[in-house]
Amino acid sequence: IDFARHSGKDRFFVWNFKTQSPQIKSIVAHGYGNVGFESDNQNIVFSNQPNSYASSLGKYRVGIRAPSKWGIGIHYNLHGLEASNSNAFKRYIVLHSFKMIPNEETYPNYLPLGFSQGCPVVDDDTMRKVDKLLQTKKKPVLLWAYYGE
Repeated sequence: IDFARHSGKDRFFVWNFKTQSPQIKSIVAHGYGNVGFESDNQNIVFSNQPNSYASSLGKYRVGIRAPSKWGIGIHYNLHGLEASNSNAFKRYIVLHSFKMIPNEETYPNYLPLGFSQGCPVVDDDTMRKVDKLLQTKKKPVLLWAYYGE
């Protein structure tokens, strides 16, 4: 996830290292932030603090598939691997979908805030593709959220 990209553009990428190209790409919501951590569409505040409702940067191990009350009804637990996201699991930061996330770029319009309390949230179609792919993986999968330049 490249959070430096405009929220109305694709910024969630599943990278295929054999072809050196994205296998899956979509827009993704970032956390809107709680008091003191408020993000907007152009300036994202990142935090690892519980109840910040902010997204966290860093590398995550994608954990187990579990039932979800959001989107297509499943989510994947995320385990932070760095100091910047070490509270992800106890913050209940998960990869999930939500029906209100558009399945195509909205640029120059921004993705509306309010769809995420810190979780990476994609559209339902993208989540179905990601879910199908993750169910085939035998080795741990890395999710990397960064702010590129």
